[in-house]
Amino acid sequence: MRERTISKKTVFAGRILSMDVLEVELPDGHTGTREIVRHGAAVAVIARRRDDRFVFIRQFRKAMERICFEVMAGNVDPGEEMKAAAIRELKEETGYVPDSIRFLSSVYPSVGYCTERIDIFYAEVHEPGETGFDHDENIETVLITEKEMDSMIRTGEVQDGKTLAAWALWKNVIRTT
Repeated sequence: MRERTISKKTVFAGRILSMDVLEVELPDGHTGTREIVRHGAAVAVIARRRDDRFVFIRQFRKAMERICFEVMAGNVDPGEEMKAAAIRELKEETGYVPDSIRFLSSVYPSVGYCTERIDIFYAEVHEPGETGFDHDENIETVLITEKEMDSMIRTGEVQDGKTLAAWALWKNVIRTT
């Protein structure tokens, strides 16, 4: 069932990702081509306040040409631990510092062509502080209840994969314990 790489050519190398084109030998001896996006590790955080409202963000995403509703997330810096990156991203994007933070699971957003892995964390927070957006970010913090989030998912308002995964993990790992 495995494929053996015969050759690899990097056709693009950017700041946060690169793309390789691989020639592979298939299990039956034939060859095929694979296009692989190489992306470093990332983190995502689903956060709940003491008043039981959840902290989410809205921001414009150029790739989608629309404003998206999301959990807080970002890339892990070289040498940075995943949990530390999750705490940093939560603070930078919302101003919240977690009272507690717990790893939930890892997800692979698009296993067919991308190496990105996102570690998802659950944080309990209280009052926000100062944010630290990157110079090119414009982020709005949104507070919603569990019922509101469930409704937004049912109506298709939430389409971001990491956000849907984080919500499902919260419901199945945290809420049921």
